[in-house]
Amino acid sequence: MTPEIRKIIDCYESDCPGTKGNLVRMLMQGKLAGTGKLVILPVDQGFEHGPARSFAPNPPAYDPHYHFQLAIDAGLSAYAAPLGMLEAGAATFAGQIPTILKLNSSNSLATEKDQAVTGSISDALRLGCSAVGFTIYPGSEYAFKQMNELRELSEEAKSAGLAVVVWSYPRGPMLDKAGETALDICAYAAHMAALMGAHIIKVKPPTEHLSLPAAVKVYEEEKVPRATMAERVRHVVQACFAGRRIVVFSGGENNKDAADLLKTIQGIRDGGANGAIIGRNTFQRPRAEALDLLARVIDIYAKPATS
Repeated sequence: MTPEIRKIIDCYESDCPGTKGNLVRMLMQGKLAGTGKLVILPVDQGFEHGPARSFAPNPPAYDPHYHFQLAIDAGLSAYAAPLGMLEAGAATFAGQIPTILKLNSSNSLATEKDQAVTGSISDALRLGCSAVGFTIYPGSEYAFKQMNELRELSEEAKSAGLAVVVWSYPRGPMLDKAGETALDICAYAAHMAALMGAHIIKVKPPTEHLSLPAAVKVYEEEKVPRATMAERVRHVVQACFAGRRIVVFSGGENNKDAADLLKTIQGIRDGGANGAIIGRNTFQRPRAEALDLLARVIDIYAKPATS
């Protein structure tokens, strides 16, 4: 274990050796092993957006084995997916890369801003996963129900030695589209995930926009820096117990120009985050292009921050 990883693990003071071991397993996997940085491939978009919207741009991605192999060949830290995707490659890829079982999912046919629980802790243990993942929608009418589900599943996961990854995505009647990625809202959502006991927190890259009127006053009076992506990411990391929790960000909007995506990644790195969870921006590209892009993302995180 490197000093960087030891420093991270020491922040998780209440966790058992099993959970800490699984965190180390992810942090010591792939090309970023030992750096304290993570790049994770998530493939839960089939639930969220449907198969054609997810995989038709790159038809080999309909095959669950494609994603296991992409994550392994790219030298990523872990692979996250719902139950069926992990089951479809469980034997072939056993032990080759840490896996994260996504325990809840939504779908585009539903009108409710909610998620159904689609996996269990026993499923995660049976499949040899290092962690479980769960999405909450702060601001949704169903947020409190989701938090209750997360509390119960987290307690069970931690007792079994699994790590907990929380996707915290603000949405709901009080938030317009700009509000969902506003700096104050992203920081608030990340802080909620930390308060819920998440080991790894995932949020979207925040914009300079501020949403809640009461928060706007504080941000302006306290002159919280927010002009650059690095400044905004630094604030979100600060909201996660002053950096005592692992914080990763999505790659931004789907199918972004590679240069724009890499610029976002650089800002995330410079803000002190631990890395990224990048899905459609990689697996919807042809395999060679995806591997090249991921290599460039990893190269950015492997280098020290520039601000």
